[in-house]
Amino acid sequence: MIIKNGKVFCEDGSYRTQDLYVEKGWIVDSEEKVTDKTVVDATGCKVLPGLVDIHSHGAVGCDFSDADVEGLKKILQYEKSQGVTSYCPTSMTLPKEQLMKIFATIQEIEPDESCAHIAGINMEGPFLNAGKKGAHVEGYIVHPAVKLFRECNEASGHRIKLVTLAPDVDGAVEFIRELKDEVTISLGHTKADYDSSIRAMELGALHVTHLYNAMMPMGHRDPGLPGAAADCEDCVVELIGDGIHIHPAMVRNTFRLFGEERVALVSDSMRAAGMENGTYELGGQEVTMKDRKATLADGTIAGSATNLFDCVRCVISMGVSEREALLAATRNPAKSIGIYEEVGSLTPGKRADIVLTDEKLNIKNVF
Repeated sequence: MIIKNGKVFCEDGSYRTQDLYVEKGWIVDSEEKVTDKTVVDATGCKVLPGLVDIHSHGAVGCDFSDADVEGLKKILQYEKSQGVTSYCPTSMTLPKEQLMKIFATIQEIEPDESCAHIAGINMEGPFLNAGKKGAHVEGYIVHPAVKLFRECNEASGHRIKLVTLAPDVDGAVEFIRELKDEVTISLGHTKADYDSSIRAMELGALHVTHLYNAMMPMGHRDPGLPGAAADCEDCVVELIGDGIHIHPAMVRNTFRLFGEERVALVSDSMRAAGMENGTYELGGQEVTMKDRKATLADGTIAGSATNLFDCVRCVISMGVSEREALLAATRNPAKSIGIYEEVGSLTPGKRADIVLTDEKLNIKNVF
């Protein structure tokens, strides 16, 4: 396939009018290497890398934690239809036996062009601080345990790419030291102060789960985890861009503070994404979704009811540049979990995950 005359979003964040050459699902550097000469005329279109959502629990009435292969396929089909071509299904805090069953479902998913590619698993619980549990069930929270992580990873076929850890609970230091070279360790659901956060980052935990949410606020005398992440130049922070979790001023200032290389937009979507207002479930708890806002009975925000492409459009509407928003939904998350050699930009040698949009970023086609 040859995609001609489109405005291609490049690795440096610029647009260039050029052709893309695709051979058997991969981008190649010349027309001579293409056997299928089908031409797609992208005149007047923007040509974007497929988005990479590294934190999403579900959509269209389904949840990864259902441990249902057909449900996971529905999620993956929905995500691809919305321009998300690489996806990390994300677990909730649940008992070990359920987690093992959930993670095993990933091995039953066969490659399918109608589905987003599974980039790996995001293990959000159960190694959290109960004082900042958010929508997780407190009774299932446990101290960080290397053995439990490795058993879960084995069940998944060693597909866990990201694991959330509260650095202020017993066992956290040992967990980071042992696993920092095996998985991306993300700090979150924590009451950690600045000093304990910095220590965890120095040990190798260089990611933050949904910045500002489920952690101590950034204060001028105690900057907490957000302040530590800003000071650690190698740390990548997730940002939920649904317009509900974070005030627009904080979204703009986060991009100013962290720059264009250290913010990874995520949806943190749950099963209500792509659905009508109503009552749903997340991690064993009832969630009410109204006008895109999903909450528990006590008012706690319980994930989002949006998708990553809508998050991109949303933060752009807040004043974030299109360049920054797109890099935060493609390059940055791919780099953060170690898959940038395969996805996250439209360069030869990478997967041909391609989204065509109009000038206003309305999706026209997804490859």
